[in-house]
Amino acid sequence: MPRMSAGHAVVESLVNEGVKYAFGIVGVSYLDIADGFYGRSDIKFIATRHEQGAACMASAYARLSGTPGVCMATGGPGAANLVAGIYNAYMAQAPVIAISGAAGQSFTYREAGQELDHVPLFRPITKLSLSVPRAERIPELMRHAFRVAMAGKKGPVFIDFPTDLMQKTMIEADIQPPGVYRAQHQPAGDPRLIHEAARLLKNARHPLLMAGGGVTESGGAQEAVDLAELLSIPMVTSYRRNDALPNAHPLYVGPYGTRGAPETATLSARADVILAVGTRLQGFSNYVQSGAVARNAKIIQIEIDEKEIGRNWAVDVGILGDARSVLQGILEALRAEGAESGDPSWRREAEALKAKRRERLAAESRISGPLISPRRVYAELRKVQTPDTVLVLDAGACAAYGYDRVDFQNPRTFISPPTGGLGYAIPEAIGAKLAHPESPVIAINGDGGFLFNAQELETAVREGIATITLVMNNNIYGSEKALQKAQFGDRSVGADLTNPRFDKLAELYGGKGYYVDRIDQLTDVIQAAMANRGVPSVIEVPVDPEDMPRGAG
Repeated sequence: MPRMSAGHAVVESLVNEGVKYAFGIVGVSYLDIADGFYGRSDIKFIATRHEQGAACMASAYARLSGTPGVCMATGGPGAANLVAGIYNAYMAQAPVIAISGAAGQSFTYREAGQELDHVPLFRPITKLSLSVPRAERIPELMRHAFRVAMAGKKGPVFIDFPTDLMQKTMIEADIQPPGVYRAQHQPAGDPRLIHEAARLLKNARHPLLMAGGGVTESGGAQEAVDLAELLSIPMVTSYRRNDALPNAHPLYVGPYGTRGAPETATLSARADVILAVGTRLQGFSNYVQSGAVARNAKIIQIEIDEKEIGRNWAVDVGILGDARSVLQGILEALRAEGAESGDPSWRREAEALKAKRRERLAAESRISGPLISPRRVYAELRKVQTPDTVLVLDAGACAAYGYDRVDFQNPRTFISPPTGGLGYAIPEAIGAKLAHPESPVIAINGDGGFLFNAQELETAVREGIATITLVMNNNIYGSEKALQKAQFGDRSVGADLTNPRFDKLAELYGGKGYYVDRIDQLTDVIQAAMANRGVPSVIEVPVDPEDMPRGAG
């Protein structure tokens, strides 16, 4: 076994897993690890301007590349700053390895400089949170961290390294290939339950297929489409997973959920069997109570995480397994039984709802007035969006319109904030662009969220990462003002803002800045920003502060 410093063993473990980038802010408690990046061409440390940004970059990189993302921070305040980003990664099921230094073990419980008990801090928002007890165990525990992050329903792992274990410590580093410690297994589901699911679908008059993030993670979009085509089943995507299916497919009606297309709720209210693939059915009880799902509908749920089956609503068939593998099993069972296309009137009903949605969105391209509507901004964006364009939504009212107003043809081209926290889009777009360097990557922000992490524009400029940030500026915290208006009339507190010119701010950072106050200019400006190479762009669009989604949140 090669002998190396403890810090270099951490970096070798990252390289062994194919990690190309580590995002973070260098700090005194992990300098021995940071030194391991020096002079290497097979992995790069990217210095960010805030640890939250580092965690978001790692999360987006992981989601779009399908490989682990890595973020790093110094102990105490640096690790604490990772929390919001790791919370997002946890809710998005993104496999992120979060690494921090820590105060030396000899100073534990003495309130030493930057001492913080990290492990319980991260335990609720990770799959695993641990501290290395001995330097000799670094290779073993790094293997364990990657194994946990990438197994089943993926997610972040936090691991810290006490300073006094790392400083000038040499170890025998047993670096093993991932194939010997990480099982590459796609569980195919219980055959009995697969046949029961096939029977329900075959006999259904109004079946509906709902695809979630598990379809994307398993690479199962084609199997979902094949099943839908076999039985003429209408398709929808679950909330925030709009790219799980090719939206141009004739059987795809639209995105489901809180900010999705209302036409999909009309469809699901008529469904007698719902095949929920790779989705937790989050908020499903609310849909049943509101009438968007019939109480007597049969629910088939396919999930890789056992605890999610039946968690949000009772299911008739719950299948534990990989989405793609289980769909293949159901397809085989249906074909063996000679299953045929279902009720043609149900397909026509779905097609009519799809057309209704298209007409509704097309009408928004004709919205005009003295102030620009955010809905009109999305109508113009659709004109220049390409199949490989990656869109990253921030939280907030203007971004909330985006869930129902953009289409996706390819998987891993849509990211949205699973926790609803502001400031998400800019750093996530940087990680996304590194994962998809040839694709246009557009972050969509309101003015409130933009200034949460605008400093990461400097990261993008310094590293030559050509993201595009579209800022709809209404000079308010729109979601909160909309809710205050709904509940308290004209009384609002803390929702009104003043802002600098964001296009000028981008130029100060060294990026490209555009200001669009005429909507007919927007498509040309977006195309110009798409043509930029090696430099990020900011497009500011002043929009109507009164135009917000109902009950925006």
